[in-house]
Amino acid sequence: MIRWLILLLGMVTTRAGGSFRADQDAWREPDDLDREDFAEYGERDTWIMARDPLGRERPGRALDDPRWRGPERSGPVRRRRWFPRWLKWATGLALAALVFRRVIAFAVLAALSAALHLVGLNVHLPSIKFAWPWQSIAAGTTTDTDIGPWVLQKIEGISRPALGTENFNFVFTHKVSKSIGFWPCWYSSTFYAVGRASATVDLNPGPNWWAPSTGHYLLQVLSRPAAGAPGRVMVTIVLPLPQLPQSVHDITVDDTESHVISTDHSWTYPGFGCGALLKPQFSPSVLFGQAQNLAFYQATHNPQVTRPLIGAAETEATQIIRDNFVQPTVNALGYTLAGFTLHWSGTP
Repeated sequence: MIRWLILLLGMVTTRAGGSFRADQDAWREPDDLDREDFAEYGERDTWIMARDPLGRERPGRALDDPRWRGPERSGPVRRRRWFPRWLKWATGLALAALVFRRVIAFAVLAALSAALHLVGLNVHLPSIKFAWPWQSIAAGTTTDTDIGPWVLQKIEGISRPALGTENFNFVFTHKVSKSIGFWPCWYSSTFYAVGRASATVDLNPGPNWWAPSTGHYLLQVLSRPAAGAPGRVMVTIVLPLPQLPQSVHDITVDDTESHVISTDHSWTYPGFGCGALLKPQFSPSVLFGQAQNLAFYQATHNPQVTRPLIGAAETEATQIIRDNFVQPTVNALGYTLAGFTLHWSGTP
């Protein structure tokens, strides 16, 4: 009978997964217990968890495992980040700035120069040329390649463009006089014309022009790529002189800016039949045709027009050959263009 009473008292005072108070020398449970069950007790109380009477084991843990720290938490488990997000962004921006450093430097200097010019300050800033990363020198990749034929092959692929386009204006008077008997019939019109002409530059005179014996092409290697440093070359080219317009069809007259300035005629115009005789000779096609012929003469004989045409054509041809053909070729082969000279055949 006493045993049954002890069993009933144990069932009342002990529950599955329950606990009982212990003295200060008893075993201390971790802090992640269910605090709601022990809210009525003090913070300094110590508890010892009883074993599960049914002997159930929690998945993945043994009951006697000292590392067990209470009931398992449910919900998704967040993965710990090895690197914070701000560090990833900072690393990406630093790499982009390193790759595009020349573009960034060029943009900063351009903005600074514009700002200083706006406030009226004349400050000497360093000069940095604009260049994309893929236009950089592949230094050290080539040490024994004869780059002369490679550069010449690029030059031989150049066409014959019309360069040095210039606009010029002039004024002329168109007059027609055809009297009928003793009737004086004459009509004059003063015309303001704006012409446009270009000089033709033969950038590729042919294989015979580039023969080694002519001396029209010379590539001098100053140093070859070594130890990660690019090589240096100098290129000298001789081309035929730019040609002025060869026919009147190479000249255009701007019909938006060209117009009649003034007109004058005899007292008999347009009466007494003079109008029917003279008026057809002053149609727009007649005036623009004469303006085109005069513009062709100006572009081939007037030094004030021919000199700017030739000078502009030579400047554009130099830039085209150096920037679009010679420099990209030597850069791709591991060299820098230390110097480029373009002479014109027949000039002192």
